Amino acid sequence: MKNKTIQFDYTEFDSLEELDKSDRLLLNTARQALSTSYAPYSGFKIGSAVLLDNGRIVVGSNQENASFPSGICGERAAIYAARSLYPNQTIKVIAISNSKQKGATYRAAAPCGQCRQAILEYEHLFDQPIKLILAGDHGSIIMVNSVADLLPLGFGADFL
Repeated sequence: MKNKTIQFDYTEFDSLEELDKSDRLLLNTARQALSTSYAPYSGFKIGSAVLLDNGRIVVGSNQENASFPSGICGERAAIYAARSLYPNQTIKVIAISNSKQKGATYRAAAPCGQCRQAILEYEHLFDQPIKLILAGDHGSIIMVNSVADLLPLGFGADFL
């Protein structure tokens, strides 16, 4: 028997001003995408902005449905739109912003398991990490160098 440990590094920023100009723009775009969220059941909104190799930014937001689980998370809405519109472009960075309809959100929410798996698929497809920028309405901003860090021992095509 062997006990092993998995750990990863991430960066925490105290404010938006600490981010470089490109990351700040991407996060602000994700925050603007919150306005297109449809979250009447959970009241929890997600806005995402995907930066592609060609410099284009594609946005997405969560879309709920009374017939759970037929809605879609903001992260997957954005990456699927990016892949559909620009199939040959690599995803470089995804900014994800979360907000509640009632009260301010001071914690950045990491993507759910389904979104982590979907983003990991694109890391494998493009054979490069995808940086994540995570932020609530207020509070610290978290930057993760790869979604694989959030999904250790992830499932991939090599299992099939």
